[in-house]
Parts: sequence; C-alpha cells; structure tokens
Amino acid sequence: MQAALARWLTERKIYYGWAVVAATFVTMLATAGAMGSAGVLLAPLQAEFGWSNAEVSSAMALRLVLFGLMGPFAAAFMNHFGLRRVVTVALLMIGGGLAASALMTEHWQLLLLWGGVVGLGTGMTALVLGATVATRWFVQRRGLVVGLMTASNATGQLVFLPLLAALTEAIGWRAALAFVVAMLLLALALVTLLMRDHPAELGLPPLGGAEVVPPGKPKGGLLDLLASPLLALQEASRSRAFWVLFGTFFICGLSTNGLIQTHWVSLCGDFGVAPVGAAGMLAVIGLFDLVGTVASGWLADRYDNRWLLFWFYGLRGLSLLYLPFTEFNLVALSLFAVFYGLDWIATVPPTVRLVAERFGAERAGLVFGWVFAGHQLGAATAAFAAGGARSAFDTYLPALFVAGGFCLVAALMVLSLQRPAPKAVMEPVTAQA
Repeated sequence: MQAALARWLTERKIYYGWAVVAATFVTMLATAGAMGSAGVLLAPLQAEFGWSNAEVSSAMALRLVLFGLMGPFAAAFMNHFGLRRVVTVALLMIGGGLAASALMTEHWQLLLLWGGVVGLGTGMTALVLGATVATRWFVQRRGLVVGLMTASNATGQLVFLPLLAALTEAIGWRAALAFVVAMLLLALALVTLLMRDHPAELGLPPLGGAEVVPPGKPKGGLLDLLASPLLALQEASRSRAFWVLFGTFFICGLSTNGLIQTHWVSLCGDFGVAPVGAAGMLAVIGLFDLVGTVASGWLADRYDNRWLLFWFYGLRGLSLLYLPFTEFNLVALSLFAVFYGLDWIATVPPTVRLVAERFGAERAGLVFGWVFAGHQLGAATAAFAAGGARSAFDTYLPALFVAGGFCLVAALMVLSLQRPAPKAVMEPVTAQA
C-alpha cells in the first residue's frame, strides 16, 4: 500500500517522506502525551493511595531517567531492526504500561509500570526518532523537519493536559489514561499504514538527494548492537564540546519537563489555581512552543547556534526567576506562558546542529542520544528534587530559583564553545564510525 501511495503522491509532486513525517509526528505527539499525563496524576495518586509527593515523584523521576538513557540505544535499535519495528514495540509497551497501571494498588507497581515500562517505551520514541527520520528521508528541509518533530514531542506533553485534567476531575485519573491509550492506538494504526524504514525501500532518494541510497545491512550480533552506543560515548567523552553540550542539555531538562511539566499543576494549586486552569496554561505553553521550536529550526540553519542557545537559555532563566514574584493571577501566568512557551524546547535544533558539526553526520545520532540522556537526567533530578523540596518546605519556590539560576549558567557555558573545527580535523572522528 505504501508503494501505491508513494506513486500517487509522486504524480502530484509530493514527496512520500512527508507521509512518514506525519506518522512520526502523531506518534511523538501521542507518546509525549503519555509522558505529560504525569503532571495531572500527582494529586489524584496521593489522594487515593496516601503516597507522598516525594514517593510519586520518585516514579516520575525513574521514568525520565530511563526515557533519557534509552536515547542512544534506541538509535542503535532503529539502525539494526528498523524504524517500523522499534516504534511498534514502543507503542505497545507504553499502551500496555498505562493500561496495567489502572489496576495498581502498591507503590512498587507505580515504579515498575510508570517508571520502568512507560519510561523505556517512551525513550524509544523520543527526539532520536525524529532526528533519525529527518536524517534518512531529507537532505533539504532537514532543519524544518527536526523542528517539527521537536515541537510535536514537547507540545504533546502539554496540549493534552487540559483534557486530561478535566477527565481526571470529572471521572477519575483512569479515564484520563484511557484517552491516552486511545491516542497511542491511533498512532500505531498510522505507523502500520505509512511508516517505512528507508526511502530506498520505495525506490526513492532522500528529498534533495541525487540518488537512491540502499540501506546498510546490520552488522554484528546483539552484543555489538548494545556496545555501539557505549563506544560512541567513549569516543565523544574525550571532547570538551561534548561535556558542554551534555551539561547545558542537563540544565535544559532541569528547567523544563522535569520541573514545570511534572509539578506545574501542583505548583499552581499552592496558589489557589484549579487543576483545569493550570493545565490550560500548560497547553498555552505548548502551543507557543510549537511556534518557537519551528522558528528555532529555521534560525538554526541561518545563524550562529551558540548565540541562539545563549539567548534561549538566558531568557528562559529570567522567566523562571520572574515567576515567584508574581501573584499567579491570570495576567501574570499568561505572560509567563507565552514568554516561557516560545523557549520551552527551542534549544533542540541548535544543539542537534552543534553535535553534527563537531562529531560528523555518521556519529550525530548516537552522540545526540547521549546528549539527550543528559537532558533527561536533568529532568529526573528536577522531578525528584522539586517533589522533595515541596514535601520538606511546603513550597516549590526554591526549585524555581535554582532552575532559573542554572539557565543563566548554561547561557554562559555555550559561549565557551569554539567555532566548528575544520573538516580535516573532523575526519578522524567520522572515520572511526
């Protein structure tokens, strides 16, 4: 069916890769919605089971750690088994984990299902998936595709929250999970109908490419497959640029989905904002993130990515430092949602380009996987530490000050990067791929 659709689209001068992008976009939107649903579960789980904020946050932190650590291994799995198989398994894992969590009664089950199963499944459909699709199917428009994929991942974690919060308040948190499972099933149907591993399978070159490039055959066994991300980490870790990008992306996760996405509803609740209203503000952040991240992809193709990151991290830090001094009224929260939303995860396209410039196209996927792992380690740190601070001090405000301060540090860190090395210097890294 994909071959017939490809011919039909080609006759109309539409590249089939855009159909793959559509399936990937919906997949990342649905799995990101599964990630973001944690934000509306904190209070209901505490109320029903008597778990503390720190206990629930520990499962959310484990989920973020596994989500990030799966990134480099997901890239290796996609290279070995193919995009379609990996995405299918991931969607089944996430849907199964969410469905089973509706029956849980013990804290260890929350850790296993939300922390383990959902964390591993969402990790296989994270930003590495979007980067892989963009690299395989596009030469032209690659920056735009990365921006769209990044926006779908970040926006999906936010735009579903008002509906999930309303379902949770009206029917219960299990109804909210049922809606997310339905979205995952829709994504699975689109993957089955539209997804292909390589354009060469349909006799097509990448968009903007001169010729059809047959996919490489998997080499080695399971041990070689598992070792390839570790070897990439060993090689990249010798570079100071890797640690700067890893550290700044750690701060990116610390100041976004680990803090705001996970704790925003509870944070606003401390100031008398209803869960549905707080979730609505997160949806506004998500909508403006869609604009900001796509614009970031466009800017990353045209301007110095170091200075883009300087402004993105700096402005994000100022917005977080501003929030504690507001009264959390409609006007103040709206201003924060617009300003912070434009910068929610606009850091990804410049970071992807900096990784590719310094480590070569062949290594970019695996190296970015480890940089993204840093992002999720930062998110897990914020998810756990902010929950612990709330339990200990009855306020989230110290966490906002810490995250805002670290963003200002990240803005200065990126300026320490030198301009890309000449091609002759980069060749030894690429040759070892």
